[in-house]
Amino acid sequence: MNLEVLTGEFAVCQLEPEAKIPNWALQGDYYALTKTKEELSLVCLQSTVPSNVKSEGDWRVIKVLGPLDFALVGILASLSTTLMKASVSIFAISTFDTDYLLVKKKDLAKACEALKQADYNIINY
Repeated sequence: MNLEVLTGEFAVCQLEPEAKIPNWALQGDYYALTKTKEELSLVCLQSTVPSNVKSEGDWRVIKVLGPLDFALVGILASLSTTLMKASVSIFAISTFDTDYLLVKKKDLAKACEALKQADYNIINY
């Protein structure tokens, strides 16, 4: 399976659930939005996040190159188990076509090495 490390550093942000989606969060080629009754959660380029926004930065994004069929089983479980065994924490996001794993910048090299050892092909690392 092929994986790609996306360019850039990302932040995970938390806004109030009634907040409007801010324009600064919609920059770049990758961002993710999730709204629940408790919060509006955003993943976006770290460089665009205002200093007064609750956020955690220094994330890198690893994309599973897809599209993946909905009938496939265990892809995210296999990736997360591999990274768990390497003591790498993840933040996972799934879309219609594929899965994304966010890992801390400090853990990216360890994550990529563990994934390579598990026979994943990593592009752009």
